[in-house]
Amino acid sequence: MEKNEERISKIQVSSSEKDTAASADEVEEQIAANTQRQVEILGQIFGPNSMAQMAANEELLQKMVNDKADEAASAAAGGLMEQLFGEDMGILAAALETLEMEDADAEEERSFDLELEENLYITLEEAMARIEAMPEPEPLPYQKEDGKWKRFGILLSGILSTLNSHDLDDMDVEEHIPVMEQKIVSLVRRSWGIDGRSDLLDMIRYLAQEGYILRYQLYSEVSSPEELMDETMDEDDRESVCRAWRFAQRYKAQYAPGFMAGWDIGRAAMLTRWGCYLGWITESEAVGILWDLSQKVVEELHSWREFAQSYLFGGLMWKLLCGDSSAGSYLGYLADAATDLLTGKAEQDSGQWRDCPWPAQRKIGFTL
Repeated sequence: MEKNEERISKIQVSSSEKDTAASADEVEEQIAANTQRQVEILGQIFGPNSMAQMAANEELLQKMVNDKADEAASAAAGGLMEQLFGEDMGILAAALETLEMEDADAEEERSFDLELEENLYITLEEAMARIEAMPEPEPLPYQKEDGKWKRFGILLSGILSTLNSHDLDDMDVEEHIPVMEQKIVSLVRRSWGIDGRSDLLDMIRYLAQEGYILRYQLYSEVSSPEELMDETMDEDDRESVCRAWRFAQRYKAQYAPGFMAGWDIGRAAMLTRWGCYLGWITESEAVGILWDLSQKVVEELHSWREFAQSYLFGGLMWKLLCGDSSAGSYLGYLADAATDLLTGKAEQDSGQWRDCPWPAQRKIGFTL
C-alpha cells in the first residue's frame, strides 16, 4: 500500500515535466500490473475477508490514480499555455478567432485564361452600369471650412468600411476593445505590410500622389507588355503584367488615368481611419489628411456613383495583377457595398452616401 501511494505522488508532475504527463497512461498501466501482482501474493497469505477489504481499497486507489493522471495532463497543457500567453491568453485567442479567414464559399480556384478575362470584363461593365442607373442627389457646393468635409472624408472609406462592417458615423472604425484593436493591427500588417506611423504615412502619400493612377497610365502608354518587364521577373510576374496591360489597352480610350482616383483615394481614406483608430496618427492629423484626399478626389470625379465605378475599375486591375481568379466574386462584393451606401439597406431610409451629397466643383474665374 505504501509503495502504491508513493507511485501516486510521483504522478503529480509539474507543468515543465511534459514528457511525464504525456506518458501518464503508461504509468497507470504499470501501476495496475504491479498492484495486481501484489494482490495475488497477498491472497496466498490473508483470508477471504481481508482480501475483500483489500479489493475495495484497490478500487479506491485505482480511482485516485486515474484522477491524478488526468490532473497532471491538464496541468501540463494549461501551464504551457499560461507560460506562453499569461493573462492575455483569452484576449489573444478571441482576436485570432475574429481575424479575416478565407471565405468557405469562395469560388473554386481556376487558372487564368483569355476566356476568364473576357468574362471579368463583362462582369465589370455590368456592375458599373447597374451603379450608373442608381439615384443620387445633385452635388452641392461645400465651403472651405464646412464641417461637411470631415463627414465626406470619412465616407470616402465607405466601401471598405462596409465590407469590414466598420462604423461610418465617426472617425473610429470600431469600439476600442483589445479584440478589435488586435484585429485591425493584424489586418493592416498582413494586408498592407504597414507596421507603424512611418509606414502608414508613406503608403497614404503613395496612394495620393501615384497609386494606380500612375500605374494605369504606364500600362496604357506602352505599345507592348514586354516594355514593362525586366530580367528579374518569373513567369507568373510576366503573365500578371500581360493581363494588366490588356486591361489598360482595352479601356484607355474610355477612361483616363484620373478615373482611378476612387480606387486610390478610397483605400487611402480607409488607411487613415485605421491609423487614427490604432493611435498611429492623431484625430486632428486624420481630419487634415482626409481633407487633402477629398480635394484630390473631387478634382477627378463628380459623384458617388463615379467614385464607386472607379473603385470597381481599380479593383479588377488589382485582381488581374494578383492573378486572383475569384475576381468576379470580389467585384460583386464591391458592387453590393456601393449599392448599400447609395440606396440604404432594408432597415434604413437611405444610404449614407446619399445623405451626404458629393461636393460640387467650384468654378474658377469671373461669371459674366
